[in-house]
Amino acid sequence: MDKLFSIGFWSAVARFILRNRTLILVAIAIITVLLASQWKHMRFTYTEANLLPDDHEINIEYNKFLSQFGEEGNLIVIGVKDNSLFTPENFVAWNSLSSDLRTANEVDLTLSIGDLRQLQKKKDSVGFELVPFVKDSTFTPESLERYQYELFEKLPFYEGLIYNSGKNSVRTAIYLKKDIVNTSVRKDFIERVLVPRIEAFEQKTGINVYTSGMPYIRTLNSQNIIDEIGMFIGAALFVTSLIFFFFFRSFRATFISMITVIIGVMWAFGILGLLHYEITVLTALIPPLIIVIGIPNCIFLINKYQQEIKNHGNQAKSLQRVISKVGNATLMTNVTTASGFATFMLTNSQLLKEFGAVASINIIAIFLLSLFIIPIMYSYMAVPKYKHLKHLNKEWIGKFVDWMERMVKEHRIAIYVSAVALLCASIIGIYNIHISGSIIEDMPKTKEFYSDIKFYESEYDGIMPLEILVDTKRKKGVMKLATLRRIDELQDYISDIPEFSKPISVVELVKYSKQAYYNNNPEYYQLPNSQERTFILSHAKSSADDANLLASYVDSTGQFARITTFMKDASTERFERIEEDLEGEISKIFPEDRYDVSLTGKALVFQKGTKYLVRNLVVSLSLAVFLIALFMAWMFRSFRMILVSLIPNLLPLLITAGLMGFLGVPIKPSTILVFSVAFGISVDDTIHFLAKYRQELIASNWKIKKSVYAALRETGVSMFYTSIVLFFGFSVFTISSFGGTVALGALVSATLLFAMLSNLLLLPSLLLSLERNIANKETLRKPALSIIPEQEDELEE
Repeated sequence: MDKLFSIGFWSAVARFILRNRTLILVAIAIITVLLASQWKHMRFTYTEANLLPDDHEINIEYNKFLSQFGEEGNLIVIGVKDNSLFTPENFVAWNSLSSDLRTANEVDLTLSIGDLRQLQKKKDSVGFELVPFVKDSTFTPESLERYQYELFEKLPFYEGLIYNSGKNSVRTAIYLKKDIVNTSVRKDFIERVLVPRIEAFEQKTGINVYTSGMPYIRTLNSQNIIDEIGMFIGAALFVTSLIFFFFFRSFRATFISMITVIIGVMWAFGILGLLHYEITVLTALIPPLIIVIGIPNCIFLINKYQQEIKNHGNQAKSLQRVISKVGNATLMTNVTTASGFATFMLTNSQLLKEFGAVASINIIAIFLLSLFIIPIMYSYMAVPKYKHLKHLNKEWIGKFVDWMERMVKEHRIAIYVSAVALLCASIIGIYNIHISGSIIEDMPKTKEFYSDIKFYESEYDGIMPLEILVDTKRKKGVMKLATLRRIDELQDYISDIPEFSKPISVVELVKYSKQAYYNNNPEYYQLPNSQERTFILSHAKSSADDANLLASYVDSTGQFARITTFMKDASTERFERIEEDLEGEISKIFPEDRYDVSLTGKALVFQKGTKYLVRNLVVSLSLAVFLIALFMAWMFRSFRMILVSLIPNLLPLLITAGLMGFLGVPIKPSTILVFSVAFGISVDDTIHFLAKYRQELIASNWKIKKSVYAALRETGVSMFYTSIVLFFGFSVFTISSFGGTVALGALVSATLLFAMLSNLLLLPSLLLSLERNIANKETLRKPALSIIPEQEDELEE
């Protein structure tokens, strides 16, 4: 009854599609236009990908920090390392650049040599006042030499802010308004204001300017991602169509397939817009994924159509069989793949939920498009000529199939030994894998902004902010001398860590106040003692109110203090050791009953987010394996068949993981997706093979060897075509300037190649070796689902 229902259902589907060809094409066109109208709602993300759920403790701490001090990643720095800056003409140009930028609506304030404020005692009353550091309007070499000396030797307050510890580089700090940092206004400011004015300065003076800071890095990096999305879709289409044509030698087969996947990509963008999801580091991968999953559908459908035409030449019968035979198996392969991606929706990460939802919807959509468009388009065309079918008789393809059959028949032991050897080597490699939570690791190494990051790491000890939030648990507790001394002690500890820059906090202002009290003698740049504290601290507070910048390091109640440092790019293992040591030091310095001290900031959130993502994706992959095992159990009703089907698909994943360990490719957001993508695609091949194998078993009256070789011959060609197209399609990504995209493309390509060999050699070998256990009538007689209706021929006659 199940078989008859399945046969009847798919025959009805075939009749519906072929009888309503025009209506279906019009419906597809209307849906495409409607989804295209949603493109305007697509938004490119202006924030870093937050990989953690909203209720994660790290996010809660970060949001607590933001509620006290606002957005922290609002600093852009422009720096120079050139002695010629301190010549009159160049110095005036540098000050003018800072002044021009300060007048922009998007800028909150700037800190540059030209607008520095110096703290000094008031002459006519008690207290301090801020006076301009640069007092002249015209400059001579002598006056500039004096300013240079005073800045480097007498103003330690500005070390790390305006000049580096080596005293051979200066920079301007540009603080953007916090409410525009995560909006498109930031992008417009950088592209239309900042970059043109810096270029004009460089052209005028011949001095090279190094630009960095999180808003700048994020803007240029996002623009590179946007630029490459289109490039990769185009390149993937070009390469896959070229190889597709090489195999099929048919312009129309290639054209129909390309039209199908292009519509799929248009739908993918439309669904992103319809759901109002941002294009993030993960959702940007969906359009190329649609090409990846759409092409195999096209290959299996077109190859089956051409085989049917070759066998009997009846177009109507061929199209009906394509839909009813391959359509059922293709549905199962796409459902298993979509289910694998849908498991991401079970995680707590919003980023992963959105990715899983959009990917699974689009995978089902590309299946429907393939099932509708390919038979309908062929129904309007003439029957393929002999030259279009010649690829089915290609000698080299025949030799390849013969080689596979010979290997399975005569060298099964060699296949098993190779598989075990690869497994052992992979396990060794897996132990060498490390996790990377670096924000900049995947950034294009050839781009100028990356070399600028390295400049700031070298000269200013980093550019990625790490924040420490100190809660004194009482109002005005920050300005207590005991608290300031504890903060100072922690800052001394941080300064000794080579990956961190000199920390900045309210302590610097208090030290500067004491220096000003003692006539700006730099030897007094230190915290006041107990005798000096009353006078100096009271005036330091009033100075903080005037000095706009450092007021942001203590909240309005005086209960919360902020220590900001910048860190170099460090490995995850090193960062974790630093974090552990830092937390140990904090617990020693700040008694828990009197202070709450927490680490936060973008660098920490990204590091923790990466580890969280890896854990979630491992869980998701495990769920996908379990889900697909359930599919196999439902389809074949055999535990042994589940094992036989999973082994050839898990082995390529282990081999790829081993390769990553040996090649030093870390686990990170871009590379962890390799396993989900590759597993979903390789399982498709397994389902096609086992479906054909079961059909042949019934047709040959349970002759196992004959059935295995017949299934290998028929599905081997399609699986080979599919894998080669996908291998080169994904290889396109290796031309990217992003390290993560290169790794993703290379690793998926390698995994698919291993998966093809595993499904064509290891899977049939296992079926033959375990034939007595897995291929009897009781095991396969009544599957829950007839994947390829074996009685269809009789019903059609």
